[in-house]
Amino acid sequence: MRQTLRCAIRLGGTLCLLLWLQAAAFAAGPAAEKIVIVADSRRFTGWRAWWMNLYNESHLWFALLTITIIPLLGVILGVLTDFFMARIGINLKSRVLAEH
Repeated sequence: MRQTLRCAIRLGGTLCLLLWLQAAAFAAGPAAEKIVIVADSRRFTGWRAWWMNLYNESHLWFALLTITIIPLLGVILGVLTDFFMARIGINLKSRVLAEH
């Protein structure tokens, strides 16, 4: 058991050393250029074009608007689903079982 544990520790240490050396070799290369992340909005119109342009202009505002819209849509869809299920006779507000 101890020998297996020592072997695993040596193997893990060797693997970490090899990965670190590889990372150091890649880091020693020439400096990379900055990456520009943009969305191609040429073929979109209306609200889709506005959404793409918002993403291209400000990632912060895009993220804040996305974080705001997703929960609001979840609430709206949940209320609509509850309404339609109540209309067809499924009542989820009551915990009474119908199988009595």
